[in-house]
Amino acid sequence: MLYRRFAGGTVTDQIFKEGFHIVFPWNKMTVYDTRIQQKGYSLSVLTVEGLKTELSLSIRYYPRRNALGILHQQVGPDYLEKVVIPEVDNTLRILVGKMTIDELYTSRGGGLQDLITRSISEIERNYVIIEDVVLRQIVLPKRVEAAIETKIEQKQLAEAYQYRIAAERQEVERKKLEADGIYAYNKTVAQSLTPDILKWKGIQATQALAESSNAKVIVVGNGGNQLPIILGGEAGK
Repeated sequence: MLYRRFAGGTVTDQIFKEGFHIVFPWNKMTVYDTRIQQKGYSLSVLTVEGLKTELSLSIRYYPRRNALGILHQQVGPDYLEKVVIPEVDNTLRILVGKMTIDELYTSRGGGLQDLITRSISEIERNYVIIEDVVLRQIVLPKRVEAAIETKIEQKQLAEAYQYRIAAERQEVERKKLEADGIYAYNKTVAQSLTPDILKWKGIQATQALAESSNAKVIVVGNGGNQLPIILGGEAGK
């Protein structure tokens, strides 16, 4: 942008493009970068409880090309420090001032980032485009961080305890089901073991023992309907 000392000051209706230009010594040419630029900085804000929090930000911006004359005339080349950063600061202080420290932490900046994105149109001047404001980091007070870490640790311990209780309950249910199955099986078997079947099984077992090659068998009558008593010993005795 060209400033003419003796011819009306800043030329607002003409933008000098790249290339060679002749500038009289009493005039001044100011060069503006119209590409997308990025600025990182940090600021301290207070939550609704009055707790101090550090925010690390990154602003992506560029001057509106067709408004460079007005920008140069009303603000100047240091528009970042005079306009962009103060407006972003003001918006963030208002937003964070309405949030509790818990809301700020639990959202991990996600909720705040959404609010910042929606507020870009409010902090954007007619002659400066703020393309994005990225929240890179939230630094909480040390005592708050310690309290939150303790809270998370206690929560994890409580969840682990509840998990163990649930596991023990499942084990109780498993053992109960196993016991019910064994009981049902024994009941069914007991109902099927009639005296005749038991006598027949006893005869089969007696016969198998009597036919054993290494047994010397003595059969003694047991009387009645009872099975015979078999006394035996190893061969050779």
